[in-house]
Amino acid sequence: MTSAIEIRPLTIHIGAEIFGVDLSTALSDDEVAAIRAAFLQWKVIFFRGQNLDHKQHVAFARRFGEPTIGHAVYGHVEGYPEVYSVAKHRNTTYYVEEIEITPWTGWHADITAAINPPMASILRGVTIPPHGGDTLWTNLAAAYAGLSPVMRGIVDGLRGIHRFGAPKEVDTREDHKDMIASRRMASEHPVVRIHPETGERVLYVSPSYLKSIAGMSPRESRKIQELLWEHVVRPEYTVRFRWQAGDIAFWDNRSTCHIAPRDIFQSDEDRQLYRVTLVGDVPVGPDGAPSTALEGDPIAAL
Repeated sequence: MTSAIEIRPLTIHIGAEIFGVDLSTALSDDEVAAIRAAFLQWKVIFFRGQNLDHKQHVAFARRFGEPTIGHAVYGHVEGYPEVYSVAKHRNTTYYVEEIEITPWTGWHADITAAINPPMASILRGVTIPPHGGDTLWTNLAAAYAGLSPVMRGIVDGLRGIHRFGAPKEVDTREDHKDMIASRRMASEHPVVRIHPETGERVLYVSPSYLKSIAGMSPRESRKIQELLWEHVVRPEYTVRFRWQAGDIAFWDNRSTCHIAPRDIFQSDEDRQLYRVTLVGDVPVGPDGAPSTALEGDPIAAL
């Protein structure tokens, strides 16, 4: 029975907390169905105080899809190939210089450079600072609906080039360059994808990975990208989550972008989370045309 499950929306467009379920136990089919329905409706859902270990985390994830390797480029936790460590300083030493900071810097959907980006990600909080280190998500379906009819008509026919790597104007450490070179990954995705379960049109513009708009001059491409990136991070499409130890965030990677604000780097406190991602499908645009792989292999299930 699902009567004990309570869903508390956090904003108009995105985010809900789920109560009345213990994720450390074997979930019933009814519980899985209720959680999945909330996930599809609210795009990111949160569970408080679950305190799962790696094994329980993976078991919960498997009720909703097939896990991938922890991270397609950066690897996994020893002994748990499905689990990726999201540590405070995991990326900060890659860049030789500071990157340019804009309102959309750091926003992303996970690994959209792959031909089949992950369907979902499930993040578990373990070491949480007393303040700072929140995570934000934005609803890309609501963002698409918020465009003018004329702009929707324009973006419906566009394709974007997504690549994995640092911003081209920023130098990186040699070992990071070697890592990226050994795992090159790039794809051409529709700028608007059709969500495979809900049928919604989604503005699929992951700022960290979308490098250009196919067929446009560099200036045209940059102006379109910045207009769309600015639009998708408007506050009314977003939710901000204040982590506590043991919390779980489960988001639809096909219809959201997310970011961890850089405020944590102004704190002496540590921050440690762990993530499991689920295998996704190849995006399809409004014209029925699927994405095209440019470099790299699809992300496989374990």
